[in-house]
Amino acid sequence: MKKKNSIAHYPYIVWSIIFIVVPLFLVLYFSLTNSDGVLTLENYQKLFKPNYMNVFLNSMKLAAISTILCLILGYPLAYVLSKMDTKVRNFLMLLLIIPMWMNFLLRTYAWMSIIGRNGIVNTILKAIGIPAMNILYTDTAVILGMVYNFLPFMIIPIYTVLIKIDTNVIKAAADLGANKFIIFKRIIFPLSIPGVMSGITMVFMPAVSTFVISKLLGGGQFMLIGNLIELQFTTVGDWYFGSAISILMMIIILVSMAVLSRYEDKDEKEGGGFLW
Repeated sequence: MKKKNSIAHYPYIVWSIIFIVVPLFLVLYFSLTNSDGVLTLENYQKLFKPNYMNVFLNSMKLAAISTILCLILGYPLAYVLSKMDTKVRNFLMLLLIIPMWMNFLLRTYAWMSIIGRNGIVNTILKAIGIPAMNILYTDTAVILGMVYNFLPFMIIPIYTVLIKIDTNVIKAAADLGANKFIIFKRIIFPLSIPGVMSGITMVFMPAVSTFVISKLLGGGQFMLIGNLIELQFTTVGDWYFGSAISILMMIIILVSMAVLSRYEDKDEKEGGGFLW
């Protein structure tokens, strides 16, 4: 039986080697070499040039703002959903997930017609006598696109954790005299931290590496890390520097995953306990 089980793992191992391990090693190899095939750290040294550092910092700033906004909007929504009747919350969760079935590019394009100079928002503003707003091709448009596209990734993990909280714990706290604020502060929120950290990671990682949103809603005026990587591979043809940037992104993602894993492990060790 053990031999059969080990044989069953071979296709997965072969698939992982071909499509995960080999590409990663190729990216690492290109990042550490130049066009002559000589080993060098020049590609990584270029990352510290002021213009590239500005791209990196701007990407981190926009991704952080988008993540914070998603948390501010997503936590209350997840909390309200978790308190609803099972049938109602399942229906509302379906409505939340349905837009994610649509192509990411189409969803982003839709916002161009909504916030454009002659879009729906400005049409409504003009109709009520308010001057049109120049939202498209600004930082605001990019952040708006990120929040819209990635908000479900914040709501779902928080909602999943909240619905698993034992209601008997909350009832016990209420019987001991704790009001709603204390119950939320000392029980519900601490228990939902793993979901919050998961949501932050799931929003921040795609936000910091996106290139479609900044390209469409930013009009190509805002160079983010994702746009820089795309530019190196598709336009400039500098695969070596593009690989170095990609390795940097992988490090950021691994650090984020390590932070998430730390909180998940802590929650498991505590056995889902709450703080008094």
